[in-house]
Amino acid sequence: MKRVIWIGSAKKDLQQHFSRMAQKEAGYQIYRLQEGYDPKDLKPLHGVGPGVREIRIHAEIEYRIIYVVQFEEALYILHSFVKKTQKTPKRDLELARERLNIILKEGRT
Repeated sequence: MKRVIWIGSAKKDLQQHFSRMAQKEAGYQIYRLQEGYDPKDLKPLHGVGPGVREIRIHAEIEYRIIYVVQFEEALYILHSFVKKTQKTPKRDLELARERLNIILKEGRT
């Protein structure tokens, strides 16, 4: 089972801003990733970096978790947020890109 590494405030954001139901669903989908399976509703996220994907959680409102799983040593959660518009806000994509760059600079490939 892959270990999960949360980058920046991704875990705190999930705990503070996701509903209980969304947190449970997020936990289950992350567990599926750890076991080598795709989450129920995933989407490749172009423009952030290679291998970056998004878990989409549909509850009373929309939630997103941006992650990268291509690294052998771990599953990296880059960003989690409440999605309030149809298009993913630029600042959320930029934050995920910055956090991916942190991982890449640490020499993970």
